[in-house]
Amino acid sequence: MSTSTTGTSPGNRAKRAADSDWVDTMGAVGLIVYGVVHVVLAWLAIQLALGDRRGSTSSTGAVRELAQGPVGGPVIWLVAVGLVLLVVWQAIEAAFDHRDEDGVKRTMKRLQSAGKAVLYAALAYSAVRIATSETASGGSGGGGSGSGGSSTDTMTAQLMNAPGGQVLVGLVGLAIIGVGGYRFYAAYEEKYTKKMDRDFLTGSSGTAFRWLARIGYVAKGLVLIAIGGLFLYAAATHEPKKSGGIDQALRTLLDQPFGPWIVIACGVGFAGYGVYCVARARHLQR
Repeated sequence: MSTSTTGTSPGNRAKRAADSDWVDTMGAVGLIVYGVVHVVLAWLAIQLALGDRRGSTSSTGAVRELAQGPVGGPVIWLVAVGLVLLVVWQAIEAAFDHRDEDGVKRTMKRLQSAGKAVLYAALAYSAVRIATSETASGGSGGGGSGSGGSSTDTMTAQLMNAPGGQVLVGLVGLAIIGVGGYRFYAAYEEKYTKKMDRDFLTGSSGTAFRWLARIGYVAKGLVLIAIGGLFLYAAATHEPKKSGGIDQALRTLLDQPFGPWIVIACGVGFAGYGVYCVARARHLQR
């Protein structure tokens, strides 16, 4: 006798799991952790603008900074767990969510969620490595400082050595610039208000949230465009070391006219994005 029905199929069970409260809780915890990382990143960016060029002004650098605090060990493990939850949340969204969209738009949304899961996984991996180093050393092991660009250099060098490598690196740069440009568009259209409690978005608190999120999105868009520009320059000059991540992008911006003020503005934007993540965690509505 068959006990299988449409309502109890593995696919439907997975969809019900995706809609459950525990998935929202995972997302909320992960967003809070991600927000904290951005607030620390904001502090590092402002320190860089004020002349402190030590360490790495990047998401990994922010995680390392948390590890070096007075209670760095427990904190960094909480950060690592939160980031892992963020990965799982986005993976579930990529597999089962965005059902209110149709066709190509649903596919694009799910690919976007998958891309976020990969991004968060890379940061979670760094956090776990820093946490295990911290545990093994019993102190601020963290692993290295510097500009944090070596992994990007290696990736770009490997890509550059592939057939058509310069073109591929240039395409990566254009793609990153495209993502950065979309951040500006999302800020203008307030895309970040989707799937949030509509009541929270009204009144003075809602207005403050909208502005913080907008500033955060613009700052992240600016840095992404700078990163994409570095990849294009690396492709044009055939110099992998010219590419880089957030740290190198901020240092490049710092060397421009009014550079310190631009980097401070980016720092304020990162802080705004961090607050946005925490507020989104509190008022998430899927």
